[in-house]
Amino acid sequence: MTTNESFESSFKRIEEILQLMNDGKLSLDESIQLFEEADHLIGFCSKKLVSAEQKVEQLMKNRDGSLKMGENEKPLMKDYVPI
Repeated sequence: MTTNESFESSFKRIEEILQLMNDGKLSLDESIQLFEEADHLIGFCSKKLVSAEQKVEQLMKNRDGSLKMGENEKPLMKDYVPI
């Protein structure tokens, strides 16, 4: 994987790996190699999601600097409504 990979392309590759592994036609060595690749991609995607979540939380802060919290003590979320 190159450093220019996007979340979307990495996620798509994970799906491809899962399909290959679920087909049951790979050797043990091929399965291990793909498992290692998937593990790396999952870590990459996880970091991207955490970063995105932090950005969203920052954007949801009130003008006074506090985060809008819901009743469940988690950041208040709004449904996405496309324009």
